[in-house]
Amino acid sequence: MVENMHERPGAPSAGDGLVRLYGPRFQSDPAAIYREIRREHGPVAPVLLEGDVPAWLVLGYREVHHVTSNPQIFGRDSRRWNAWKDIPADWALRPYAEYQPCSVFTEGEEHRRRGGALSDALAAVDQFELRNQVERIADQLIDTFAESGRADLMAQYALRLPVLAIARLFGLSEADAPSLAADIAASADEGEEAVRAHQRVVARMRRLVEEKQARPGADYPSRLLAHPAGLPPEEIPSDLFLTMGAAQLTTADWMGNTLRLMLTDDRFALNLSGGRRSVGQALNEVLWEETPTQNFVGRWVIQDTRLGGRHIRKGEVVVLGLAAANADSQVRPASYAHASGNQAYMSFSHGLHGCPQPAREIAEAIVQTAIEVLVDRLPDIVLAVPAHELEWRPSVWMRGLIALPAEFSPMYADRPAG
Repeated sequence: MVENMHERPGAPSAGDGLVRLYGPRFQSDPAAIYREIRREHGPVAPVLLEGDVPAWLVLGYREVHHVTSNPQIFGRDSRRWNAWKDIPADWALRPYAEYQPCSVFTEGEEHRRRGGALSDALAAVDQFELRNQVERIADQLIDTFAESGRADLMAQYALRLPVLAIARLFGLSEADAPSLAADIAASADEGEEAVRAHQRVVARMRRLVEEKQARPGADYPSRLLAHPAGLPPEEIPSDLFLTMGAAQLTTADWMGNTLRLMLTDDRFALNLSGGRRSVGQALNEVLWEETPTQNFVGRWVIQDTRLGGRHIRKGEVVVLGLAAANADSQVRPASYAHASGNQAYMSFSHGLHGCPQPAREIAEAIVQTAIEVLVDRLPDIVLAVPAHELEWRPSVWMRGLIALPAEFSPMYADRPAG
């Protein structure tokens, strides 16, 4: 139940023995920590974010659904947070929690107006042309390592391909892609560099808007500038950052996590005949098991309420535990053998502020096409290290690998005789 008969006491506060959603233990096995929190506290739990900043973590599927379905109680405007006075200026999570004049932090009709413009601009992407572009990019990237017989599929493929595809959608040059990819990845990690990386990406988006105002083209920023909603040009850079950040990080990690599954699980043997048929199932299973966006901050409570037996006070922050909600036994598939069509996961969130459908379609087109090209080109690819040696990036929000070393038969390019 969303509201229990017996209310558990207390708002979260540091020093109460609360679980920390950061550090080596959380990084190595967050699923185990979610299970531990659920056993101890139930579907809504007091936790500590980096810097021992208190928050409420919503782990129950029904509770996440309730929060995302009731924006009149759980708002997106973070200026409501009653803890801002205690948050340091260099807090690593500030870029994702501090209010910005963009669609993510707007509410009600203003969000529908701004979010509608973003969705319309994304829906105009030609899916057929996008897949063709991804095939070309994938072939070019594979060409850079095919002859060596070894590759880090994160650094050389999964982290490079999405940003190259997205750069084209944004009307950016390929030269911009490497630094953008590095800064976007850094902005989602821990530490002071996350704040600086966020600032660099936003600055580049400001310049991009200025460029498109002067020379509009058939690209996403130009469509936003021309949209009938009339978005203020000075506010569009924040939307571009959040769109690009979400697209790059989630798409790269969705790709990397899927490749990891296919390289470590015999059900997804990577070969030309079997691998292609299993890509769609693998993509879906990863959204249940290792969703790229594992937590999302958040919602700020508009009025005192009760959730999962907890008294949540006005102004407190609620973190959506998307990965934990997917693991809720009430909704989790008992078997994935026949669950390829089960898309009830919370991986894209839900409700008014859920990931727009066009964005989901773009991400899926990029990931599926990229993996299919890799499987076709390198059909005997295998993991180059024991699976237990793979390391995950230190992020409370994202679930993605630091590296994914692989081996395969070298594929030599044809050379002219003589």
